[in-house]
Amino acid sequence: MAVQEARGGVGAHGGGCTCGDCPHGARAGHRQAVAAFLLKRDEFAAGQGLPAAVAHSASASRQWVSEELTQSAELVAERGRAEGEAWLARLWRWTAYTVWATVVLLLLAQALTAVGAGWSTARTAGLLAAVLVAGALTTASWLHRGRGGALAPVIGEDNRLSTSRAVAAGWVLFVAYAVLVLAGRLAAASEHTERDALISGLDLARGAGVVTVLAVVCGIAVLVRRVVGLRVLGQRLQKVRADRPRAADLLTDDAGRGSFTDIQYVGISAVALVFAAVRLARRPDQLPDLPWGLAVVVLVSAATYLAGKYADGGRPVVLSVVRAREAGDLDAPIRTGDDIEIRGAGFVPPGAQGADRLARMRVRIGAVNVHVPLVPVTGGFSNPTDTALTVPVPADVEPGRVEVQVVTAAGVETNRYTIDVTE
Repeated sequence: MAVQEARGGVGAHGGGCTCGDCPHGARAGHRQAVAAFLLKRDEFAAGQGLPAAVAHSASASRQWVSEELTQSAELVAERGRAEGEAWLARLWRWTAYTVWATVVLLLLAQALTAVGAGWSTARTAGLLAAVLVAGALTTASWLHRGRGGALAPVIGEDNRLSTSRAVAAGWVLFVAYAVLVLAGRLAAASEHTERDALISGLDLARGAGVVTVLAVVCGIAVLVRRVVGLRVLGQRLQKVRADRPRAADLLTDDAGRGSFTDIQYVGISAVALVFAAVRLARRPDQLPDLPWGLAVVVLVSAATYLAGKYADGGRPVVLSVVRAREAGDLDAPIRTGDDIEIRGAGFVPPGAQGADRLARMRVRIGAVNVHVPLVPVTGGFSNPTDTALTVPVPADVEPGRVEVQVVTAAGVETNRYTIDVTE
């Protein structure tokens, strides 16, 4: 019904259209919602748009503004999810196009390098192996067309591209391609000595470096998933689901900042893969002989990446709670109706800087769950922040010693901090 109303207001496949066959409509609807939200936030930050009924009270106007921004942010989040689903639905075609474009580039490279040297069975085997791998990836893309095509296995539970899975997938595809090249050459071999030489090319002594790196990166991918899952369940790591995966996820953290551990892992693995591909092109009669020096570099990079996963995150903590005092107020104890400022760390999880996520934060004061008001400023929000947030003490809180606890957008609870509330 909502989709039909959106279509009726802006025309077929426009604005808020979120049907599966219209990704452009979903994208346009999201952009319109974001533009409307930003305009509303900046107007409220400038003191515009407040109704006269609440303009006389700072607390009432703050609550009204927060509710209006929360509703607008929920619409932005809904349109963002619709755009993400539409983007994933069409991604499988682009992954298939990319795979076959790579096959065409390989054919062109082989044709150019064959000038003068002539076409060989190794080139034929390499091309056939590429076609087989591309066919398998295309089939996988179609089977997972609603989950991002061939990228589905490397998309994590938080809807972001997983660095560890992407690196492992790259090595798995390369080793599979190398084995198919050897299989193609073995099928075309006519002499017994040539077949024996090709079979001996699969000996562990010749491909020990590649096999070791493959085992380690695949183990890292499985171990990282386990580590992250346990840390999330243990509330030692905050994870917020993204609207859709992005290529930058391979090099950044959940907040979109460049991550050293991810960058070095992807960079060194990519360099090692290029080296292994060159070795395969030079000697297509055996598994790529990855030197142990380079293999150890990859292993050190993988260990650094894994250590970074163990070091990431941390449980949010409340360090202190004080009465929020405005200019001209007298010093006084905390009473019901007063604002309190909660100071600490980790209140805003990485990736939860959006207004819809900030609006999900709650503060428990005794037995009362208090909504954290959104206080807009030009370009963002002054409340809540990662290190401090301000909430009112509701009248339902009984005077006496009560405990204060923050619940973040990721659902993680902080420690309990005791304060005294007087009448």
